[in-house]
Amino acid sequence: MTLLLAQVTAPVVTGPEFAPPIWRTLLALVFVLALLAGLGWALRKGLLARRGNSAIGVETALALGERRSLVIVTVEGRRLLLGLTPGQVSLVTELKPPPTFEQAVVRASGREMSA
Repeated sequence: MTLLLAQVTAPVVTGPEFAPPIWRTLLALVFVLALLAGLGWALRKGLLARRGNSAIGVETALALGERRSLVIVTVEGRRLLLGLTPGQVSLVTELKPPPTFEQAVVRASGREMSA
C-alpha cells in the first residue's frame, strides 16, 4: 500500500501596510534632520568638545571686587595662583599639586602609604 502525502502549502498572509513608502521616507528624513540639528546644538554648546590635557587651564577664579581677582591656573603641570588687575598679572605663589584620591583616603584614615 502506497501512502501519498500531499504537500500542503499555507497561504502567506501579510498584514496591512501601516504607512505608505513615501511617509516612511519622509519620517526617516525628519529623524535624520532632527539628529543633525541636535548634534549641531551640542557642538555649539561645547558638550562634545574634547576636554583633554591642554597645556594651560583655569581651575578656579575668585572675584575680589572692582575688576580684581585671584585665579588658579595649571600650566604644563604646575599650579599657579595669579593676581589679576586691569593693568597687571602677578604671580602670587606656586601651589602644590592636589592630592590623588589614594593620598586623600590614606590621609583621612590616618595610615601611612606603602610605596
